[in-house]
Amino acid sequence: MLRDVLRMLPAGVTVQDEDGNFLLVNDAAATQLGIGGSGPAAPLAEQLGPRRENGVQLLRAGRDAVAEECVGAGAARQVLLTAHRPVRIGERSLLLSASTDISEQKAFEDQLFRSAYYDELTDLPTRRVIEHRVNGLLHSGGERFALAFLDIDSFKHINDYYGHGIGDALLVQVARRLDRDLRETDMLSRISGDEFLLLLSPVQSEHEVADFIRTTLERLKVPFFIDGSEIFASASIGISLYPDHGTSYAALCQNADIAMYRVKSEGKSAVAFFNTGMEREAQARMKVEQSLRHAILDKRFCCAFQPKVDIRTKAVRGIEALVRLRDDQGVIQAPGTFVNLAVELGLIDELTFLVLAEIVKSIDRINEAFGHDVTISINVAAKQAVNAAFMHRFARALEATGFPRRFMVEVTEDAFVTTSHFRADILPLFRKLGVGISIDDFGIGYSSLSALADITADEIKIDRSFITDIHKRPRSQGILRAIESLSEALGMTVIAEGLESFEELAYLQAATRIRYAQGYYFSRPIFLDELRTAAPATSEQRAGMTSRPREQSRNFNTRAERYRR
Repeated sequence: MLRDVLRMLPAGVTVQDEDGNFLLVNDAAATQLGIGGSGPAAPLAEQLGPRRENGVQLLRAGRDAVAEECVGAGAARQVLLTAHRPVRIGERSLLLSASTDISEQKAFEDQLFRSAYYDELTDLPTRRVIEHRVNGLLHSGGERFALAFLDIDSFKHINDYYGHGIGDALLVQVARRLDRDLRETDMLSRISGDEFLLLLSPVQSEHEVADFIRTTLERLKVPFFIDGSEIFASASIGISLYPDHGTSYAALCQNADIAMYRVKSEGKSAVAFFNTGMEREAQARMKVEQSLRHAILDKRFCCAFQPKVDIRTKAVRGIEALVRLRDDQGVIQAPGTFVNLAVELGLIDELTFLVLAEIVKSIDRINEAFGHDVTISINVAAKQAVNAAFMHRFARALEATGFPRRFMVEVTEDAFVTTSHFRADILPLFRKLGVGISIDDFGIGYSSLSALADITADEIKIDRSFITDIHKRPRSQGILRAIESLSEALGMTVIAEGLESFEELAYLQAATRIRYAQGYYFSRPIFLDELRTAAPATSEQRAGMTSRPREQSRNFNTRAERYRR
């Protein structure tokens, strides 16, 4: 019975003598070790050599041991966990061994290990692995190395257009191209969605690193062919060098990231090395970002209003609400310092609703200062204009004011030209409410006369770049006449933006049929606190606000100081 029990045990049991010979092998052990029969061991198979030698050493040492061992190869490969115990039976020294098959457990452990340290999609090391490698180099304190932070340009657009499946396939192919020509001492890691971190170690000079990275950039510009689609991709790359740009992994990685974002801001698909100027800019940007977030929480925004003026009668036709930020010291900040950042951080929607709330709260004072019949323009970023969810919420908010027909929504031409969704779905919504639509900064985006013909708007604002020194620029004059004629044919009112000098005004009055203009020549943006809230202004009084002497209108304008009106 004991012999049968031993034979049928699920654990593999073997007994070896002092020479390593197998005296006993049960059925489970025979299967595990790839030898035949039970009872006295069959002739030793070639693969049992390591077990035999290990048994001899353990018997001589006279100590217990537990170890993992691999037997077989390929699909038949097994991992065994074996406990060895030397015993003395009679006059003989024997080694008793019991083995358990842990192949499935080891496979699961390997899977967990790869999940923790290797990216599932690209099979590249994760952030933790490259961080460990860099820290090892830092502790050794020897060779110079470089960290390059790579971000695939416009990857979200690729994902949205082609789908996430092709986006993932693109990441795999990008990883393969980046990994090409790397040395054994280099390392490429995927640290997030479309971001990679490249360790080049050792390096001799910045020039060496620049040459290698530029070659890598050129390689990425070759089109990728995925599932029948030809996809073009590029990357923005920022580089930091040890020890020049930091002596810790965190500092080097952060500085490479800062350099990469500098590339992004200057046009993408390029490389930049970190410098201290970038760090100062990043700190200033962070300060503005924190101030912006606190300002939104504390509602420290206010509005200034700039009139749109009839250049023939000097009457105020409408006003544009321009957001201003009051910083921690109470200083008013112009929108150029924070609006683009608000768009980038996803805060622009909340900012737009704050502006609308400020207008509603101040509507009585607006009416007293400018009149009950002037339109009130609010700017909407192109990113907002193509966001259906935001535009529907914004339309409801305008309707809730009780005077939606007073509003003019200013959007750039990009919203009209780059997406039919805005024209087909958003415009009718605002038309139904009686809200006017104005094309802002016309002429600097996708503008063309054919595009203008497809746009349905109430007002078109010609960008200041066309108006500046218009009396000296014949080519701009021709463009202006063309836009004016087509706008008139399509029933759109033309506004000249950025009017700053008497010469510009004189040209518009004498050589064009444009009736309205906006700019510092007439008035800088005005805060309501600066206006007297006396009796409601008559139209003659409002006209007088825009026809006062030049020195009172804008005493810091240097382009026409010698002229009087």
